[in-house]
Amino acid sequence: MVDSEEIQLAPLIEVKDLQKRMGEAEIMIIDMRKPEYYEQGHIEGAVNVWRDQLVDNRYPYGGMMATRDSIEDLLGSLGISNKHSLVIYDDRGCPDAARLWWLLKFHNYNKISLLNGGLEAWQGSGMKLSNNAVHYPTATFELPDSSNTNLWIDKESLVAGLNNKKSKMILIDTRTKDEFLGNTLKPGAKKAGRIPGSLHIDWAVAVDFKDHKKIRSADQLRDLFEKHGITESDTVVVYCHSGSRSSLTTFVLTELLEYPNIRNYDGSWTEWSHFDHLPYDHDSLIKTKSL
Repeated sequence: MVDSEEIQLAPLIEVKDLQKRMGEAEIMIIDMRKPEYYEQGHIEGAVNVWRDQLVDNRYPYGGMMATRDSIEDLLGSLGISNKHSLVIYDDRGCPDAARLWWLLKFHNYNKISLLNGGLEAWQGSGMKLSNNAVHYPTATFELPDSSNTNLWIDKESLVAGLNNKKSKMILIDTRTKDEFLGNTLKPGAKKAGRIPGSLHIDWAVAVDFKDHKKIRSADQLRDLFEKHGITESDTVVVYCHSGSRSSLTTFVLTELLEYPNIRNYDGSWTEWSHFDHLPYDHDSLIKTKSL
């Protein structure tokens, strides 16, 4: 196995820095878009993973993280081994790329970077796309035995935190304003609304959509969160619809701002809304049930 010290990439890698490393055997690029978009054009050499492949389908609702074995099998089938440092991109400002980043970080695989700006920044730099089929020999990919549970929270722990009057946990809903207010019901959720006590900070505020969908600077991001009263001393739980957009917020807070106490709620609204006994708020009709 190649030692993790042999190659060091920044958590957020710029296009120009990836361009310099293209073709290195220790780097594997992952395109996190739907297969039909990948086939229309992707970064040369990139393999394709879509988030539907990263789901545990044993639940009665969607979006829950895939099992350790299925992640290992999927990445190994694409030719990814433990020697690889992974560079992940999408075309939406990195929420889908961040979902895979979070899954791997949860399992303590740390050689992962997000491509800042993704496909739009790549093309904006004048780089062309390829539609060549990519096939690598099957490899063995093994996740570490231990998990980084500090990056994760489940439904039961979230309920306990909300019930604890001494808890100073801050809950952030990273969805759109209409989802937060309950005006929009996305497929997969049983009802519209939000978890009571949630603060709304849309995941997209971290992305400069006028600058090739790049993530904003650390200073800009710190200002954005501090204006909402979020500091590095806080314990923060983030959620969205099914854990992708909140994964980007988790990336921003942990990797770029280095806040130590950030938990991504894997089930997010898809799971929470499934259970009728759990409380929820909806601006046109407030519904709050006891936990």
